[in-house]
Amino acid sequence: MSYSPNDIEKKWQTIWSEKEAFEPLDDKTLEKKYILSMFPFPSGRLHMGHVRNYSIGDAMARYYRKQNYNVLHPIGWDAFGMPAENAAIKHGRHPKDWTYSNIAYMRKELNSLGLSFSETREFATCDELYTKWEQEFIIKMFEEKLLYRESTTVNWCESCHTVLANEQVEEGCCWRCDNEVALKEMPGYYLDIKKYSDELLDDLKLLEGKWPSQVLAMQSNWIGKSQGLEFSFTFSEASKAKLENKFEGFEVFTTRPDTVYGVTYTALAPEHPIVKDLIKNRLLERDIADKITAMGNMTEVERAKAQKEGYDLGITVIHPLTGEEIPVWTANFVLASYGGGAVMSVPTHDERDFEFATKYNLPMKYVISGGEEGSAYTGEGVLINSDELNGMKNTEAKAEIIKLFEAKNVGKGTTNYKLRNWGISRQRYWGAPIPFVHCDACGLVPEKVENLPIALPEDVEITGEGNPLENHPTWSNCACPKCGEKAKRETDTLDTFVQSSWYQFRYATHPNKWESCGIDKEDVNYWLGVDQYIGGIEHAILHLLYARFFTKALRDLGFIENIKEPFENLLTQGMVLMDGSKMSKSKGNTVDPDSLIEKYGADTARLFTLFAAPPQKELEWNDSAVEGAFRFIKKLYDRRTKVTIDTLPTIEQNALNKEEKIARVKVYEALKRSIDVYEKTFAFNTLIAGCMEALNALDKQKNEQVWTEGLYIITHLLEPIIPHVCAEISEELFESKNLTGGKIEILDEVFVQDTITLGVAVNGKRRAEIEVDAEASKEDIIAMAKESIPKWLEGKNVVKEILVPKKMVNLVVK
Repeated sequence: MSYSPNDIEKKWQTIWSEKEAFEPLDDKTLEKKYILSMFPFPSGRLHMGHVRNYSIGDAMARYYRKQNYNVLHPIGWDAFGMPAENAAIKHGRHPKDWTYSNIAYMRKELNSLGLSFSETREFATCDELYTKWEQEFIIKMFEEKLLYRESTTVNWCESCHTVLANEQVEEGCCWRCDNEVALKEMPGYYLDIKKYSDELLDDLKLLEGKWPSQVLAMQSNWIGKSQGLEFSFTFSEASKAKLENKFEGFEVFTTRPDTVYGVTYTALAPEHPIVKDLIKNRLLERDIADKITAMGNMTEVERAKAQKEGYDLGITVIHPLTGEEIPVWTANFVLASYGGGAVMSVPTHDERDFEFATKYNLPMKYVISGGEEGSAYTGEGVLINSDELNGMKNTEAKAEIIKLFEAKNVGKGTTNYKLRNWGISRQRYWGAPIPFVHCDACGLVPEKVENLPIALPEDVEITGEGNPLENHPTWSNCACPKCGEKAKRETDTLDTFVQSSWYQFRYATHPNKWESCGIDKEDVNYWLGVDQYIGGIEHAILHLLYARFFTKALRDLGFIENIKEPFENLLTQGMVLMDGSKMSKSKGNTVDPDSLIEKYGADTARLFTLFAAPPQKELEWNDSAVEGAFRFIKKLYDRRTKVTIDTLPTIEQNALNKEEKIARVKVYEALKRSIDVYEKTFAFNTLIAGCMEALNALDKQKNEQVWTEGLYIITHLLEPIIPHVCAEISEELFESKNLTGGKIEILDEVFVQDTITLGVAVNGKRRAEIEVDAEASKEDIIAMAKESIPKWLEGKNVVKEILVPKKMVNLVVK
């Protein structure tokens, strides 16, 4: 019978489903492995990136099941989000209908790949039951003051008609639609992630060696912890009067207190309240006010790219140590989100401040020795022009100046963070409703837990204009949970990253408890942390940071316990490319997994994605390599006829000929390599290459026992990668014993060689190979090496003989 992937794969997929072969066991005394790949958005079709991601995770899950671990390997659907609303507008379909029909189709696609996911633990984040428990978490966070509502300047995507978190703005554009983001002031809900800044930063140490160093660095930089001095500049009397005594001054934060004597100007963010007051009260010229307003409407990324720009505000502050009067400017490099939106500027010791001061001809004052006139000196030195601290090393002066400010009660040492609180409000329909009520008498009131879930109405009109929930005629009308009077429901929905921040705990909770609780502590304590998490590096900050925060917040709220980090180990797989570019429908360079499976079978698709490149690297699509993967599987299947024994044979090593011994070496080399591959390096390409070499070596000998042993081990090794064909071969030849018996012992005797092959080089250039007895002396080996290369030694004197044991002979001649 010839290799027929469609028949074989359908057969085994049916068997696995009927046997519930991939369901985790309830026995918590068993050693466990929790293997999790980031779940997909149900866009309607899988792409090759999905195939790669899920093939990696599936290989791990299948490997550990074979080692008798209790394995949890779930899948679900990150199902809320704007594409569903866009589809509703474009195709006239309800987002719910579009989403669930896509899930049904993509579930069939996942099944066609033979992925060993648990069927009982599958859920979609748009399921009302999932929303119910999520809303309970949100209410608890509000009650514990981890969640609050306030009006702030937010990132607004006009195309998506919604607010974006800072992390969702990429180079000034929306992370979803790539359109430009603007700033807009509006009320919203925020999670106090800043409260966990230190813990999020400190616990990155727990992940060293387990997560890619690049991801750890990205999170550390995003949190952006810095220590320094916080102090106030007080307005001059004339400036206070100009501002009608509404402001005493403003606070600044600096990581360079050693340069404080060199401050020659200060700068406020364009959206700082003082600047707004000056504009509102027409205390600035009209054209300048308009330019400042325009600066304030630029995103942080746009400002970073723009030329330095600023304007003198016509007010001054008093230096707290020298008493000097210092001008106050507004500048586009000052951000309202960091350090209170105000900075002290020392142009002689800061490149940015120097560039700005040079452009506007502002005064400069050197306070650290070592610099040259006309440039900013950022190195070390001793203080000058710094009163009683003159002569002190600037590195030592930092602490002394903080002490000086604290002694004078005009400032204090403090810690600052770049991390901003997480804005979770979205002005969209297809999301989890935020479970709050606005009451004229009671204010903002959380819904009663017994009334959850607050579900979305299905009779909505989605036009792309405004928030469909806000426009619904009746949905927002309700009674206040506190006083019973008429009130209005909150019409914002939750950022979809909230759903993916706790799904790892939901999977771990047994499905028979899903109705009674969102997260079961006992189940979670057994399964968590996730032993291996797999996903793209594009989630390094957004999803991974939020999931880490949620883990710590849910712990403090009592929903989980004893869990510091959700994901013990992280593998970030590379993208799938075609012609050097990321596969994209808009570029027309995609490969349809369905067509690939139909033509070659799922095993070929899986083998190619794991063989073409190491998982962490980018994978370049190659049609001929796909053909090669298919040919290898066909060859493996065809060689089953070489086997006549149904179990692992005992072989007398000394009775074998050279080709038989080489074949065994290749087979056992692959077996030895497999442990590192599956448990540490995930370099599946090297294991597959080893199995290919082993099959080629088996082809060069005819011993039935060696063939039996070879296929017994090779199918055992490749089953996690190409499970269907290996299951078929194993059932036919070995009654599936090699796929259920745990580890296969590595036999040291196989690696004991009678002869070894050595390279022969002359002056470092390889010229020949010789085969020598494994116990041959150095003299005999050198003699054989010389005999093998007579033409390279003719007329030459051998001045040095070098033997690299078991590798090569190098003869140095003149």
